[in-house]
Amino acid sequence: MLGSHLWALPCCAGTAKVGAMNGGRVCAGVEVQGSSSRDGAKKLWGGRFTGATDPLMDKFNESISFDKRMWAEDVKGSQAYAKALIRAGILTDAEGEVIVAGLEKVGSEWQAGVFEIMPGDEDIHTANERRLTELIGPVGGKLHTGRSRNDQVATDTRLWLLGQQQDIRALLQGLLQAACDRAEQEIDILMPGFTHLQSAQVVRWSHWLMSHAAAWQRDDERMRDLLPRAARLPLGSGAIAGNPFSVDRTFLAQELGFVGGVCPNSMDAVSDRDYVCEMLFVAAMVLLHLSRFAEDLIIYSSAPFGFVQCSDAYTTGSSLMPQKKNPDALELLRGKAGRIQGHLAGLLCILKGTPTTYNKDFQESWEMLFDAVDTTKDCLSIATGVLSTLSVYPDKMTNGLSGDMLATDLAEYLVRKGVPFRDTHHIAGEAVRLAEDRGIPLNELTADDLRGIHPMFGPDVSGVWSYERSTDLRDTEGGASKRSVLEQISKLRQYLSHTSTGGEL
Repeated sequence: MLGSHLWALPCCAGTAKVGAMNGGRVCAGVEVQGSSSRDGAKKLWGGRFTGATDPLMDKFNESISFDKRMWAEDVKGSQAYAKALIRAGILTDAEGEVIVAGLEKVGSEWQAGVFEIMPGDEDIHTANERRLTELIGPVGGKLHTGRSRNDQVATDTRLWLLGQQQDIRALLQGLLQAACDRAEQEIDILMPGFTHLQSAQVVRWSHWLMSHAAAWQRDDERMRDLLPRAARLPLGSGAIAGNPFSVDRTFLAQELGFVGGVCPNSMDAVSDRDYVCEMLFVAAMVLLHLSRFAEDLIIYSSAPFGFVQCSDAYTTGSSLMPQKKNPDALELLRGKAGRIQGHLAGLLCILKGTPTTYNKDFQESWEMLFDAVDTTKDCLSIATGVLSTLSVYPDKMTNGLSGDMLATDLAEYLVRKGVPFRDTHHIAGEAVRLAEDRGIPLNELTADDLRGIHPMFGPDVSGVWSYERSTDLRDTEGGASKRSVLEQISKLRQYLSHTSTGGEL
């Protein structure tokens, strides 16, 4: 028997004591006995247990410190479940009305900030049910009939996530709107485009903006695509095997706005955390794209470039060097992207080794989820602020253009004369070398200079040396021409208009 052994508990605070007291344990001079917590609060699951819980285990096991943010979802889910129990004949109409009204009072206390978390409130479900019973008496104990915290927590988190996804989409679309506005206003600004961080071809500043907007639009689409999978109802699955009281799960799904219907298998319903993984993946992609946007602006705002400057609202100074203006907001966007990617990798590692069905390991997912959502929302707000207040210096961008960026245009000139591109590429390369040998920019070579390389160069070759012409020749859909960039802006505005009205694309 456990009670016949001497127990040493080094995990308890203070000096561990040794004792055998009728199955109880002595820890730091305080005996903890039975299935209650240290102060005697009764646990929901305590009927089978006669031994005490290590005080450190209470702290190790609880989740109320972070899942209390789902109080509204837990109240809403419980109210819907009470209505389902009325329909199933488990609660009378009067009992159900009392429970629903009592839950409303519980929610009001949370809303007013006066709800008191008590010792023994392991999680938000325990806390709300305990307070409900205090308010309405023993009838509150009927609410949990046929329900498990396994299906309850899955319901709460999905319900919470649905609201958060809508918030994130609103922020994403706000960022996209800011990109459209800025790109349209600054359509005529030219800048060097880079590959391998080397000057490549002439592009429009607006084309660069829309390149990031294209990625953010994919993020919004991914968030939209996740919604129906996240919006599937686990409630009514019980702990593992389903609900024995003929609870109408379709009614519950409709009552709670789960547009994806019900989870099709009770075992899967309580163990599925795909929706958390997907949310972390979407968040990681959003932050990845914001990080690349931030990196570009960090480079463009550095002294050797000087293309842009962040407003004072999103920069800080140096404690030593008074001339410094550091793009801290952008650097933090980069850093937070790494943190969210770490959450995704961490959760996948946690889940891969868990057996069917529910395991307490799953509790680790909530803090990652909450942090990922909070961080994504903050980062989107910061990115929108940075973009909306950014100062742009067109002259510095123009100064960054160079004749050698038109080498491809020179090759394309000969292509229009009928020369195969593989030949024109080499011919243009010879022209670049000639300019380098003479120590002049490529666009200062004369028609006679170029005719010495290939006879098809004519007097009209001078038209190649126009940066504006270079961009406007890229007039295919998605290209850098003014017409094409304006078309990209128009299409994105149409997407935003359709999405904001609730339409599906």
